[in-house]
Amino acid sequence: MAIYDTLGTTYGRTRQPDLRIAAQLHAALGDAADVINVGAGTGSYEPPQTVLAVEPSHVMLAQRPPWSAPAVCAVAERLPLRDNAADTVMALLTVHHWSDLEAGIAELRRVARRRVVVLTWDQQVFRERFWLVRDYLPQAAAFDDTRAVPTDRLAALLGGASQVPVDVPHDCTDGFGAAFWRRPHAYLDPQVRAGISMLAQTGEDALASGLATLTEDLATGRWHDRYAGLLALDSIDVGYRLLVADA
Repeated sequence: MAIYDTLGTTYGRTRQPDLRIAAQLHAALGDAADVINVGAGTGSYEPPQTVLAVEPSHVMLAQRPPWSAPAVCAVAERLPLRDNAADTVMALLTVHHWSDLEAGIAELRRVARRRVVVLTWDQQVFRERFWLVRDYLPQAAAFDDTRAVPTDRLAALLGGASQVPVDVPHDCTDGFGAAFWRRPHAYLDPQVRAGISMLAQTGEDALASGLATLTEDLATGRWHDRYAGLLALDSIDVGYRLLVADA
């Protein structure tokens, strides 16, 4: 997770929670009296009943607002918590960064009394439906192939879980990977790319050719002609999935 001591420097500016996604996430938490947020980052999407955030990056922790829940610097694979410490444990867009997925999921299940909620993505759907990685930046898709966790595998590790699509609004305020699917110029902004791990970790040299093609296609209008159908959509399913597992 040392990557987030570099990658995380822009999160406070580019990764603001989207209220529509937040509503879906918080509904999945159910009536939990207390919640633990693992891989918490800067605190996006933490509900009021969050009692503890767990985050391994000091850079990310430093960007948490002063009103955020108490936080501890630790990793998912070794949570400094007793068994059944909270009603619900959530882990949002984080499992693909863990060094030991099985150990991390086992820890979530150990600490949760009632429910585990995980936000991740289906890499196959993402590859097929998201124009940026499919048509311009296949190098980023190839990088994600090395770290994406198949949702069926994740559900099995959770002891069985429902899988609910999380659609991305066209004006999403949280600048994760596909947030700008209808605002392609955003991907030309280095600060935006720095806050998207699949792009930041793939590296600027590997992305240069695809970004140059995107720049040209936007300048000539070719992008708008090619993806005109997207411009009429308010939201899109590109593979983000919410997994909910009850104890």
